[in-house]
Amino acid sequence: MFEFLAFYLFAFLVVVMFYITVTTSHSLYALTALAAGLILISAFYFMLNADFMGVVQLIVYAGAVMALYSFGMMFFDTTRELHEKKSNSMVVFGLSIMATLIVVAMVAIPVLGANIEAHYPIDAAIGNSQAIGLVLFTKYLVPFEVAAVMLLVAMIAGIILAGKKMDASYSELSEEEIDSKEAEVVS
Repeated sequence: MFEFLAFYLFAFLVVVMFYITVTTSHSLYALTALAAGLILISAFYFMLNADFMGVVQLIVYAGAVMALYSFGMMFFDTTRELHEKKSNSMVVFGLSIMATLIVVAMVAIPVLGANIEAHYPIDAAIGNSQAIGLVLFTKYLVPFEVAAVMLLVAMIAGIILAGKKMDASYSELSEEEIDSKEAEVVS
């Protein structure tokens, strides 16, 4: 009975936190609600006795990813209002459907494949993290490597884009403007 109530309580709280994340116009509220939602998701892992995954959820997502989001938010002026330029919505819709199908296929194909118990029996003597490592680096090796390459490409692209914006912003300003901006920061 306790697990039943805890599941629905955590599910409701996660949905509320992510709803606040998506609908709020204040970046600090969105960041806080996102962190709370990610922390609450770890409760599901702990309820399922997947302690390793719960700790990974707390450390990696609620800790490291939220720190990256926080640093990213510091670089943007969140006080000004953004006006989106609406382009062809059918193209955007088609591309989003195609991307969704690719992601679902990447995740579903290994899951719908051979039964994991038949090929990779989980021994009760080894721990949870060893069992996860065994499955991750055997059956799910290709999606794991694809995710690693995607993260590497995103990191390199972020570094390149940040370098271009920094060079362009300072090269367009005169020395007097740069000195006045530095004086504003100091005061």
